[in-house]
Amino acid sequence: MYGDTETIRRILTESGDTWAVVGLSTNRSRAAYGVAAVLQRFGKRVVPVHPKAETVHGEKGYATLADIPFPVDVVDVFVHSELAGDIADQAVAKGAKAVWFQLGVIDDEAYARTRAAGLDMVMDRCPAIEIPALGLG
Repeated sequence: MYGDTETIRRILTESGDTWAVVGLSTNRSRAAYGVAAVLQRFGKRVVPVHPKAETVHGEKGYATLADIPFPVDVVDVFVHSELAGDIADQAVAKGAKAVWFQLGVIDDEAYARTRAAGLDMVMDRCPAIEIPALGLG
């Protein structure tokens, strides 16, 4: 298990309301699009991070985490596991409080590095599932 209930709850309720969603684009058929909408309904500001830097759900997009000109609290990662470790390292450098790897995104070494840097981290979970499961929605 890559995220106990208490860590999940803490990220969702105490880590802050600005979530950078890496891999979020205007493609409505992708999971990131729907999960970002759930996060917005839950009161989070969702900042799209995608090479195309598209505006999604009314929020301006950025090509990389480093391009975001304001603090980010949580980095939610919708990229292949092979790319996710680099994103986690960027989240640490950005000063995020937590990193969330979506369902199917697993990198044990990135998890260890991120936790060692003092950030909360969850892997292979989805906030759109966890919010109602914890009775938070």
